[in-house]
Amino acid sequence: MSSVLKTYLPAKAVTSVEELLKVYKVHLKIVNERQSKHGDYRPMPDGRHQITINANLNPYRFLITLIHEIAHLLVFINYGRHTKPHGIEWKLTFQKLMLPLINPQIFPEQLLPLIANHFKNPKASSDTDARLSIALKAYDQPTDKSYIFELPKGTQFIIPNGKIFIKEEKLRKRYKCRELSTGRQYVFQPNAQVEVLK
Repeated sequence: MSSVLKTYLPAKAVTSVEELLKVYKVHLKIVNERQSKHGDYRPMPDGRHQITINANLNPYRFLITLIHEIAHLLVFINYGRHTKPHGIEWKLTFQKLMLPLINPQIFPEQLLPLIANHFKNPKASSDTDARLSIALKAYDQPTDKSYIFELPKGTQFIIPNGKIFIKEEKLRKRYKCRELSTGRQYVFQPNAQVEVLK
């Protein structure tokens, strides 16, 4: 397992993560990219625990996502299935698991303050923390996608489901965009990645 983990995780995190996977009998599956989520946890009928993580994540996002899912597993073991998915039990468990990993041997210096800030009150997805999400994306493979916040007003863009939008004005934090085919207004996070129509 450690040889597989070395491909996806920061080197200094491999031993700690491998230990967690062994202790909790995790069946880890690395899968093709899913648009809707980075990872997923589910208890198996045979008592084992399955975690799936997208293969296209950079090592730092892969680590945060894997620990996020292990936190779900621990909440399931300790509190049962009737707790809120991202409630206080999950937040505290996620913080406790991440704390030993938030150090300069594992994460680049410039990410540490953003990660530390995020883990004061972790969200259901690191993508909803725009500053952390943008900082993490700097370590992704290059793509032909752009962030909504980078686009000039009036730019037309397409999202993965094929819908085409035009960027309109900025609200407080997010951006109002109009779907071209229906004229309906939608709001996008600043760190949403989209493909600009030339």
